[in-house]
Amino acid sequence: LQNNSCCVSPGLAEENTELEQETIIKIPGNSYLMSPNLPDFHGCSPGWSSAFYGAECFDSEVHSYMKNLGKQKPSESQNIDAKKVELEQLLMMETKNYRKTIKFYQKLLQKEKSSKGLETKSMLPKLRGQLQEMKSKVQFLELVKKYMQAKQWGVESCVLPAVIHNGSTGTASVAPMDESSLLLYYNTDKYQCNNENGVRVLQAGTPLGLMANLYSRNAFLEGYVQQFLYTFRYFCTQEEFLQFLLDRISSTLSSASLDSSTSLTKIRNRSFYILQAWIEDCYSVDFATNTDLLHTLKEFISSKVAPLNGYGEHLLSLLEDASAKRSGNAQQSSNMDKCEEEGEEDRKTLHSLCKKLSEDVCRKASFPFFFFFFLQNFNWKLSKGMGPIAQYQRERLYTGSTILPKPCYNSFTEEFPVSFAKADEVGPYLLIEYSAQQLCCQLTLLQQELFHKCHPVHFLNSRALGVKDKCVTIQKAVSTETVSLQVCNLFLSKCIQDQYLLQLLRNADSISTWVAAEIVTCHTSKLQVSLLSKFLLIAKCCYEQRNFATAMQILAGLENLIVRQLPAWKILPAKVAEIMEELKAVEVFLKSDSLCLMEGERFKTHPTIPSAHVLAMHVQQLETGGFTMTNGAHKWTKLRNIAKVVSQVHAFQENPYTYTPDFKLQSYLRQRISHFKDAEISALAADNCANFHQIPAEKHSRKIQDTLRRMKATFQ
Repeated sequence: LQNNSCCVSPGLAEENTELEQETIIKIPGNSYLMSPNLPDFHGCSPGWSSAFYGAECFDSEVHSYMKNLGKQKPSESQNIDAKKVELEQLLMMETKNYRKTIKFYQKLLQKEKSSKGLETKSMLPKLRGQLQEMKSKVQFLELVKKYMQAKQWGVESCVLPAVIHNGSTGTASVAPMDESSLLLYYNTDKYQCNNENGVRVLQAGTPLGLMANLYSRNAFLEGYVQQFLYTFRYFCTQEEFLQFLLDRISSTLSSASLDSSTSLTKIRNRSFYILQAWIEDCYSVDFATNTDLLHTLKEFISSKVAPLNGYGEHLLSLLEDASAKRSGNAQQSSNMDKCEEEGEEDRKTLHSLCKKLSEDVCRKASFPFFFFFFLQNFNWKLSKGMGPIAQYQRERLYTGSTILPKPCYNSFTEEFPVSFAKADEVGPYLLIEYSAQQLCCQLTLLQQELFHKCHPVHFLNSRALGVKDKCVTIQKAVSTETVSLQVCNLFLSKCIQDQYLLQLLRNADSISTWVAAEIVTCHTSKLQVSLLSKFLLIAKCCYEQRNFATAMQILAGLENLIVRQLPAWKILPAKVAEIMEELKAVEVFLKSDSLCLMEGERFKTHPTIPSAHVLAMHVQQLETGGFTMTNGAHKWTKLRNIAKVVSQVHAFQENPYTYTPDFKLQSYLRQRISHFKDAEISALAADNCANFHQIPAEKHSRKIQDTLRRMKATFQ
């Protein structure tokens, strides 16, 4: 979970963060954390909410609370260290109380299942209300903490040109210089919470100017740092950005004895802060895919930073943790440490409980505006079948299997029955046996597994990867390595781009092909009608559970030209056939606005998986047009809008689905999808008589006789 989850996430990231902080403080030998000149850089990444909300992430209440924090009397003034101590104490106390209350709530839930006591039922609603209040308070304190961290180590805008001069010359001069040649601003009175009549908003800048602006006093507060980390590849390479940071660190590293209020110390600390934020947020897309970049950073830390202070060890440890995390995502280790296993189990259980609280509170609330629009215009209703899915999730949400890692089997046939192992022999009949709700849950978990591996940066510059505005975006025969990057490459030529987006799109195409293939290979019209109904109900369940990716993939399969011409559509029940129009309406809705899924409060309490292709198209639309002005400065307003749109990827990843995995069903689905992923639908349909309109023999004979009679009449 992102460290900024206090802004919007319903999860318990604040608890995880607090525990991690306690662990770091207790580790012996890390005395550098207590150094007055090297502050505690823990959790430097501003997070997605900083890029999405910008300065609005910190409202006037946060400013007021921060101002009064640490004061015993109204006339008193407190330094930043006193504020930190008081805030940490408050946060630790509120978090402990919150966790105790959640555990008590869990015991009451178990007691309610075992007995039907009226006292327990009456206590649960009150306890849910208390938990919501406690959760909001913890989240607010986390937000204040993030605000306190963001205010540190910035310099005034007049010193920004000196930041460039300092790194390039290696001198200690920080004399004010003219910034007009580096950055272009315009004035606005939008952010009144800063108690200012007007605020300068960055409009454009040169690459050096944009990098130097990372050191401005309000760069973190206004969301600039996170927006920069998402979009800097449009105007500089990863190597150039890293060298810029290392030059600033090298020129100020020897000034360890200087007072923390000097500009040199602020530049050094902000450089470390930005570097750590970059590693935390973008390791998978920048360092993991570029071994030379990672080697350069490690070599610099080992030779320049580590001999002077302990923060070098902290950075190296951070890189190792990021590498281990990436490796762990690729292949789950079965030899998990016992303590880590218990901690992970506790975190996931608490997260699931918190999700249930959010769902219980929001269950009676009305849909936000964008769903209300469709309810009015398309008469959308929650299907009666959605009752079981909620019950299915509630009943299986808190079982032990929900928090166990997925087992690794050497062979699928060694673990499961023959009926499941031979998916090709079973055919589509197993799809009929399972309910639409159960299939929706497992398809959602399969989709979530892929979605949680992607990064906002993966959706940038997708034209260069061959992604186009049509359903089939990637040719199956073309491998990832052979994709042409000759046209429409918006990144710098030497900038390395991860191509994980192509994997997402190929998976989407495979699922669409699987849906079409399962239908056209049915040998009877009755079975075709059953499968059509099943896929339509699955898609409906998916979009109602905000899994828009799978819903749109099923829609693409059903809109296949051959599938749409099947006779089975004519005998499909009218209520089921109406779902097709609902799916098309959802598709139009998703394409209408790039931020439609971020409207209202629903995305904060309900998991969401967006359509990868639709999101890529929205980003492509924002990328249309020039990125530079006539003077060569890069348009930051354009880059900021792109960063805001792609930030929703991290927002959705913070709130995962908690369905219980059915590994047997998932393996069956994987095999069927893999079996049909390269299939030619036209060839499959040609071998099946059920795909053609059948004319009765008597009617066919009459038509021939009528035709012969008309022909005979023409010769008379």
